[in-house]
Amino acid sequence: MNKIRCLVVDDHVLLRQGVRRLLEGEMDFHVVADVGSAAEALEKVREFHPDIVLMDIGMSGLSSFDAVRMMRKEVPLTRVIFLTMYEDEDYMLKCFDAGASGYVLKDTPVPELFAAVREVYRGGNYFSTRLLGRVVEDLRVNGRPARRQSDILTPREREVIKLLAEGNSVKQTAELLGLSAKTVEAHKFNLMRKLDIHNKAQLVTYAIQKKIVSVSARA
Repeated sequence: MNKIRCLVVDDHVLLRQGVRRLLEGEMDFHVVADVGSAAEALEKVREFHPDIVLMDIGMSGLSSFDAVRMMRKEVPLTRVIFLTMYEDEDYMLKCFDAGASGYVLKDTPVPELFAAVREVYRGGNYFSTRLLGRVVEDLRVNGRPARRQSDILTPREREVIKLLAEGNSVKQTAELLGLSAKTVEAHKFNLMRKLDIHNKAQLVTYAIQKKIVSVSARA
């Protein structure tokens, strides 16, 4: 029997090892690795070409969304399921826009998680039923999913605000993004003007409220 080769990605060690044990308890699953960041996940995908990646959202460093985009481009046969605590239809839509095939809440019953992995492996998609209902209601009422304030940010602005909110200096952010410190300063100025934010504390608060970063990533 061909086993479904999985990669588990979460910055909480106990959680990812727990998910790994659950998967390895099934006859048709094999976990090739478990890692704690999106950057490590990208490396493992390049190395192992797993069938399924179970990916957390809101980890520090490389954005999970950007990592998935790169995975889908470089290893297109690998499919991604976001396994997350965020019961947020905006996040779900962003995950699928990045190229994911599934969105599963962390409080999902274990049999449903297994079913989601198998469905995505067969070529299907899996949506959290609770969130799917909200998206359908937005479509029914508004003709489209409700637009969020964070959508006004460009992808580069989201990268800058994420790194700054995680505690990186302007210089460190510039080095991580391969930009000049002057360019990052300009992005920071534009962000604060666009969002009517006046200091670093407000920027961090905004990033957490809009789930650009998670509280755990700041810890």
